[in-house]
Amino acid sequence: MSDELEKYILAHIEEEPKVLKKLYRDTNVNVLRPRMMSGHLQGRMLKMFTQMIGAKKILELGTFTGYSAQCFAEGMANDGVIYTIDNNDELEEFTTKYFEESGLTDKIHYIIGNALQEIKKLEVDDFDMVFVDADKREYLAYFEAVLPKVRKGGFILADNTLWDGKVIEPLEHNDEQTRGIMEFNDFVATDSRVETVIIPLRDGLTILRKK
Repeated sequence: MSDELEKYILAHIEEEPKVLKKLYRDTNVNVLRPRMMSGHLQGRMLKMFTQMIGAKKILELGTFTGYSAQCFAEGMANDGVIYTIDNNDELEEFTTKYFEESGLTDKIHYIIGNALQEIKKLEVDDFDMVFVDADKREYLAYFEAVLPKVRKGGFILADNTLWDGKVIEPLEHNDEQTRGIMEFNDFVATDSRVETVIIPLRDGLTILRKK
């Protein structure tokens, strides 16, 4: 997508909330790998997905600085809740500050820890939606861990599944992140438990519906 076309799209969708604009700028200036944020377009889509299915229980793997978590929380009713898990405790203070500034803290349960371990501790087993955006090497393990906790007809969204186009290039022997994405993509494409579609948004967004 050209820069001009992207600007046109952003000018013709719902405006980015002020707190997210501030978070986006602050992350780009002060945090390594700011590209990991969802950003304006994907953020508005995540909010709309939440509204479309009336999600009240969401699980997110990979909080980073909390941009996407806020988008999910925006889209939920007042009694909705999102559990968001990240293993980087160095970002906890930064991320918590913006959760508080957003006014959405009642909906957000922020958990610091290893995602695969923390998933086992969750007592919720009827999530409406799960957003996977953590360690790419573990995508298939995340999928198997969360699928039993998603309600029938619920959704799993997996980010970065086109991985800068590396999924169609020869695999480097030491590129474990690309290997993880490719193994995940190959597996879910033929898994009878889910329906699968890939949207070529940003770096690829896979949408899985649990049958």
